[in-house]
Amino acid sequence: MAAVRTLVVRCGDWPVVAAGRALDEPVAVLHANRVVATSPAARAEGVARHQRRREAQSRCPALVVVDHDPARDARAFEPVVATLDAITPRVEITVPGQVAFPTRGPARFFGGDAALAERVLATVGAVVGCKVGVADGPFAAALAARTAQPCLVVAPRGTPGFLAGLPLAALEHPELVDVLRRLGLQTLGDLAALPGPDVLARFGTDGQRAWRLARGLDERPPATTPPPADLTVSAELDPPADNVAPAAFVARGLADELHRRLWARGSACTRVVIGAETEHGERLERVWRAEGTLTAAAMADRLRWQLDGWIGGSARHRPTAGISRLWLAPDEVVPAGGRQLGFWGSDVATIDRVARAVARVQGLLGVGSVTVPEWRGSRDPATQIALVDVEAVDLTADRPGAHRDRVAGPWPGRLPTPSPARVHATPVPAEVVDGAGRPLQVSGRGVLSAPPARLSLDGGPWSEVVAWAGPWLLDERWWDAARHRRRARVQLVSADGQARIVVIEAGTWHVEAVYD
Repeated sequence: MAAVRTLVVRCGDWPVVAAGRALDEPVAVLHANRVVATSPAARAEGVARHQRRREAQSRCPALVVVDHDPARDARAFEPVVATLDAITPRVEITVPGQVAFPTRGPARFFGGDAALAERVLATVGAVVGCKVGVADGPFAAALAARTAQPCLVVAPRGTPGFLAGLPLAALEHPELVDVLRRLGLQTLGDLAALPGPDVLARFGTDGQRAWRLARGLDERPPATTPPPADLTVSAELDPPADNVAPAAFVARGLADELHRRLWARGSACTRVVIGAETEHGERLERVWRAEGTLTAAAMADRLRWQLDGWIGGSARHRPTAGISRLWLAPDEVVPAGGRQLGFWGSDVATIDRVARAVARVQGLLGVGSVTVPEWRGSRDPATQIALVDVEAVDLTADRPGAHRDRVAGPWPGRLPTPSPARVHATPVPAEVVDGAGRPLQVSGRGVLSAPPARLSLDGGPWSEVVAWAGPWLLDERWWDAARHRRRARVQLVSADGQARIVVIEAGTWHVEAVYD
């Protein structure tokens, strides 16, 4: 069955635009220490997606780094989606920065695909970097919207030919693409020429999905059976919510309930309709789609993003009353793929309990109140681990950032193990002197002026130094005059048995961390 004729509006480099950065400056948006979006100026310097932070900064020393924030991207994108309501009543949001809708009805009204594409481009023309693509299926339409042309319409039944010459990297599945390249395949046309059953037998469902996309088909056979009506969940808000926090709390409960109903049927949701209504009868309904299946947390996050963009939007689109009703309605339901249990048992119940506990805490304290640690790698004990909002991670999946070895590297100047137990958020002022009472210094070659003899913390009493090690030199960002730092660390053990890391910078000593 041929794919549905689809129009895609893609706002290129949207995370950069949503962060308020200009596209003519080198900017990279990072998540889990990896580049997820770049500006054209950064790409011109060799910065690319999936690069590590250090590699990106080595290619472009003037690179501006911005943390990935899906909620910010969604809030900024809501006005763009709202402008399309005048063309079609129902658009599908894949990710903030990209929307799609079938062209069958709108194309007839506006006089064909080309006229429709031009009308859409004119409607969103004020948005930086927006392009429009029309093709058979959302995958091909999205690739058409990535071209250098502001508007590209692929002829009906011409999608396989359009895709045939594109590189395999268009699939955005690096592991599979790497294997296919080593087997001699270079383009989507090469993959499409293979027999479908053989691809499925060799590469499983991922290979089948890639093969279907390469042939211009939908990524999965269409679900022809409409979702049962009893899967729709809704809730009344009394009193109505004037801000996102109480609505987000209710959204978590709705998402959990919908997920339980789907799980009881052995189903999963790939596309969901999220709706909200105010006391004055104003309604906002959006369709959200995921590349895989939507978890309860993913549905709750999308509802929160949608409401955040609506309530905090412009006066033209902002509701005039509090939100009184919310609902979630699955629009496309597929059989659940299941979850492989561990050989010695399963921790699925534990994961579910954690997810529910996180949802309760967020409902009480608000969005952003729960964070999880991720290894980032650094020479500084204070920056080796970063706390990331739980909304930005999937607690049900294995997270690379939770593994210490993911950032293994030489890190010249890094302290030897073991790591200190306590790291001061603000370094404590200190004084270190030698046996003659002279302030201790470190030369440019990393040599102490004398053995350390006494230590004083923040003007307090002096303590004898009974053991020491170091120094370890740190000369960071030498290429950037504004951010260049030159420091030296020394490990000291005082007479009371307490071990500390002291740092000298610009002739001043501070205590950075303490060993327990």
